[in-house]
Amino acid sequence: MNFQDYFELTQLYARYAQAVSSGQWELWPEFFTEDCSYRLQPRENHERGFPLATLSFESKGMLKDRVYGIRETLFHDPYYQRHVVGTPLVLKAEADRFECEANYAVFRTKLSELSSVFNVGRYIDVVVRTPEGLKFASRQVIYDSEMIPNSVIYPL
Repeated sequence: MNFQDYFELTQLYARYAQAVSSGQWELWPEFFTEDCSYRLQPRENHERGFPLATLSFESKGMLKDRVYGIRETLFHDPYYQRHVVGTPLVLKAEADRFECEANYAVFRTKLSELSSVFNVGRYIDVVVRTPEGLKFASRQVIYDSEMIPNSVIYPL
């Protein structure tokens, strides 16, 4: 992997964190390929090879449906999210495909409340080069805690 590839990869992770922290949900699906996979899964299930996931989407269209749900149909107390993402570790690099892992922490701030740690874990990703730049072909969000306060509304 050369410096330019690594720079583009770190920018992908940084732009993703900025987008999902900004509340501009329509940006989220654009980080993925058309036939992507996005799974939110507890660490215990992942490590034991159990398929059960909290959320599982198998295409960019499903991500767009989730955005529609966030904006139009889900009713919840509003809150802000702030994502802090570690530097991606490249596990395998090929010409146009990278297997990566990065730690993350998501902080949540409800109106008139103190910020709190909402979710922590790691991303396990497959990133591919497309004509539009690097995109996630697969993103597994493996969260450490078996407990999630309330429900997961916004993307992690």
